[in-house]
Parts: sequence; C-alpha cells; structure tokens
Amino acid sequence: MEKFESEVKYISYPLEVVYNKMADLNNLSAIKDRFSDPNFQSAAISASGGKVSESQMQSIAEKVQNMQFDTDSVSLDVNPVGNVTLQIIERELNKTIKFETANSPVPMNMWIQLLPVSTGGCKMRLTVKAELNFFIRKMVEKPLREGVEKIADMLAMIPYGYGN
Repeated sequence: MEKFESEVKYISYPLEVVYNKMADLNNLSAIKDRFSDPNFQSAAISASGGKVSESQMQSIAEKVQNMQFDTDSVSLDVNPVGNVTLQIIERELNKTIKFETANSPVPMNMWIQLLPVSTGGCKMRLTVKAELNFFIRKMVEKPLREGVEKIADMLAMIPYGYGN
C-alpha cells in the first residue's frame, strides 16, 4: 500500500461546523455552483494566501463541475483512471471521515482528519492509501500526489459557515 498525505491545512471555521458539512456529502454539492463563479474563485485565491494560483483554481473548478454527490458518496473523474466513486465507510464524530473506492481500477482508502485549533478554526489533513502494483505506480503516483493536495486545498477553501 502506498500512502499519500496532504499538507496540514488550516480552516477558519469551528471543528463541529466543518465536520458536519463534510460528514453529509450532499452539503458539498452546493459548492459546485460557487466554483463556477469568477468572484468566488478570486476570493478563494486571495483567501489561500498565495498557495493557490489562478490556473490551479481553474483546474479545481473544472474537476468540481464533474462531481456527483449524495449523502454517503461522491463520484469524480480522475485522470488517467476515469470515474471513481468514494463512499463513506466510517465517521468518527468531529475527528475522522473514512472513505473507500467503490468503482476504481485501483483499490483505495481515503480519510479526512480534523483537529481543533481554537474555537474559531481547525486543521485538516487528507490521506490516501492505494494498492499500486509496480506498473500502475509509475503511471499514477505523481497524479495521485497532486490530486491529494488539490482536493485538500479545495476542502480548505469551502465556505463552511455559508448556509449554516
């Protein structure tokens, strides 16, 4: 099993608010429309403190538009493997949300870890473990590393307090 971890991301919303939004993936579907708004994209780039460029934001926005959500799963197109569905398999209140791939040529697990920082914020890390044979590893290792970081960036930019 290969392990890919994002950098630790700071989210400026209380832990409980972030967890509740992430634990029901239907809550994240409203984000699709916001990512197509150029004003939101500019604000998100500014909020990232220079960690996300305009071209990275465009890439994230394109990927978000192709995502499908329900309460326990999200489906997305991942190059070069195609459409992948992640299903929530475990929730640990205000700490962890664990996912497993449902239709993927590469068996994977993913989990989101949350830690409180203060009453107004929390930290998040995204981890992916994948069973990669020698041939597949060479093909998908770099896109997986980059994808984990981009997904973590996207999760850190969500306006969690919006609509709560």
